[in-house]
Amino acid sequence: MPSLLRILLIPSGRRLEVPRDGALADVLFAHGVEFPCGGRGRCRGCRIRVLSGRLQETEADCERLQPHERQQGWRLACQARAETDLVLEVAQWQMPVLTDETPVPWEAADGYGVAVDLGTTTVAAQLVNLQNGEILAVQTALNAQARHGADLVSRLDFALAPSGRATLTEVCRLQIFQMIRALLHAAALAPEALRSVVLVGNTVMHHLFSGLPIESLARFPFEPFTREAQGFRPDQLGWSLPAEVDIWFLPCLGGFVGSDLLAGLLATPVHSASETEALLDLGTNGEIVVALYGELLCTSTAAGPAFEGARLSMGMRAASGAITRVQVHEDGLTCQVLGGGPARGICGSGLVDAVAAALDLGWIARSGRLTLAPTLRLTDSVCLTQQDIRELQLAKAAIAAGLRLLLRQRDLATSALTRVHLAGAFGNALDPTSAHRIGLLEVAPDRIVPAGNAALRGARIALSLRGPNHPQLARLCSRVTHIPLHTLPEFEDTFVDCLAFPAR
Repeated sequence: MPSLLRILLIPSGRRLEVPRDGALADVLFAHGVEFPCGGRGRCRGCRIRVLSGRLQETEADCERLQPHERQQGWRLACQARAETDLVLEVAQWQMPVLTDETPVPWEAADGYGVAVDLGTTTVAAQLVNLQNGEILAVQTALNAQARHGADLVSRLDFALAPSGRATLTEVCRLQIFQMIRALLHAAALAPEALRSVVLVGNTVMHHLFSGLPIESLARFPFEPFTREAQGFRPDQLGWSLPAEVDIWFLPCLGGFVGSDLLAGLLATPVHSASETEALLDLGTNGEIVVALYGELLCTSTAAGPAFEGARLSMGMRAASGAITRVQVHEDGLTCQVLGGGPARGICGSGLVDAVAAALDLGWIARSGRLTLAPTLRLTDSVCLTQQDIRELQLAKAAIAAGLRLLLRQRDLATSALTRVHLAGAFGNALDPTSAHRIGLLEVAPDRIVPAGNAALRGARIALSLRGPNHPQLARLCSRVTHIPLHTLPEFEDTFVDCLAFPAR
């Protein structure tokens, strides 16, 4: 018998080889199969369909898939091992990664630098001419750690397992080094031309890249091991770059408020606002900073993974086949699907739109109860369940409560906000009117503005500042006060108050 089995992926037409009895998860992640629960068989996000060949049903298949689905050939890829040559149906995703090439203020220096936004889901890197700030090359990718869990909760869960943290540290360091090499190659530059690398990311990414203990992030009161900037020599990271290259991961602001939000402050007018403004990065962990006439208050709130499409019955990332927009049309709903093909799931922005539209039609009550049917059907193939609506309520209440409570520290209401800047991919895809309609953002839609990839833009600004000890960065960090929501006695009541949807 041959030692390698052949796999054909439909509709992409890609051909792979895998050792007999080899785990399919080891080869399918790069070809469109997502592993939201980190490959533990706890969800349905990695479904594939066997069109030819045989995959033995596993215990997880029987628990997570209906009998008719298994009969049709559906299996969970995370549990599957190749027994024969296979033809598999895989709806290959193409996931746009948000980059940002907006010109920024610049302090000239010699050589070249790389700015990196290490996100939970995606990684974006830019090669920059330090003399003038010109972007010479860009690299983007899905975060390779996502093979071990799509969201922060599952990623931390994996990191706490034996050798899990070391695995995630090695994976992200290797991926970023490979991206740096690709950037230099694209610009026809030798490694000797590189002077510095600046990385930003949330607190979990900061700790995992830096090889720091993460236990304190996984248990109450969820405090980081350190908030300090982390500096490295290339040899400490296993990177074959000149020894004089400076590598910095910028500091966290506190708790789960990472250097991605610090970079966002650098990149937006929030830090210099003369009125009351806010900067939000919405995801599993919502990061919020409010500028109050020169003072900066920040917090984080556990929104859960609904904004990223996880933990929904048919949720997915904003990739090919995802419903990204939903509108009312003639007393019904019309959906926009990323990539233009048939819908195979719904992402965060589509979820917010769908619930906002259903509220306007009276199909969902203010309490969140579906009023007409046990499910909210969006297309022939995609629907929302009552539990999906509940997941969105929990996520939006966490953000709304966090924003209310920050402002309340200075006796202000949400109406005092003159502008709300939304950073990151979800924030930029979010429709302001829908966000306002469901009570996620309790300000007028015309006060809500997308901020692009503020984290990457801020990392580029930090490159020109040549290290985390620059006076501008030090002053900015000193102005920020971190407010842990769990220390506020009114948090629970405020959260509950934000669960209901607003009246029309």
